[in-house]
Amino acid sequence: MRVMIIGGTSGIGLALAAHYVRQGAELALCGRDPSRLDGNPIASHAGLRRYGFDIGDRQAVFDAIGDFAREGLDLLVVTAGQYADAEAIAGDRMRSLPLVRTNVSGLCHAFDAGADAMLRQGRGQMAVVASIAGLLHEYPDGSLYSASKRAAIAIADAYRKALAPHGVAVTAVVPGYVDTQKLRELNGGSAAHKPYLQTEEEAVRRTVRAIEDKVAHCIFPWQLHATVRLFNLLPKGLQRMRKK
Repeated sequence: MRVMIIGGTSGIGLALAAHYVRQGAELALCGRDPSRLDGNPIASHAGLRRYGFDIGDRQAVFDAIGDFAREGLDLLVVTAGQYADAEAIAGDRMRSLPLVRTNVSGLCHAFDAGADAMLRQGRGQMAVVASIAGLLHEYPDGSLYSASKRAAIAIADAYRKALAPHGVAVTAVVPGYVDTQKLRELNGGSAAHKPYLQTEEEAVRRTVRAIEDKVAHCIFPWQLHATVRLFNLLPKGLQRMRKK
């Protein structure tokens, strides 16, 4: 099995990579700085390929996927993403477009290139790890991050419909809070206060199962999903009071 993970140098992407290494996959890991893998046990995996690029750079994405896919591409997983809350963007408006270029445009670049490779071989699967924030309907003062993740889920849905007749599956994984190093850094060193916090191991287990079963959407945990659905039913005035 030949697997490429964009965003595979940290977080859920790296944890997924460790799973696929144990399964004996031929693996390519991509990120802005592949040297982040130095010293990680996965770096010694025989045949590991590393690619360094910004997912917002369409040509770089096509070059990397095209190179690895010369020998086949069974699974492309996109976990790359940027986060910035409303306060951060208000303080630095230059952060808004890079977020969209990574979470939205970059995903299209990856899925375009992956689709080209998989259409040639007549099979394959693509997956994106989005966020449960993308299930929030637009509401007063809703965040750009949530809007970008709504777009990511919609992009996966569109590619699924387009590629299904060609034997290519597309899965959108929609997790809640996962206890990654990045989430801890964003929360002063600990994410323990986040509701229904999932371990990386649990997130990987659910993601792998969703990919194996080729489901359209994998949303977890159910408790946070239920909370989001209730929030979407609230009057706009009450939604405005949500803390970003």
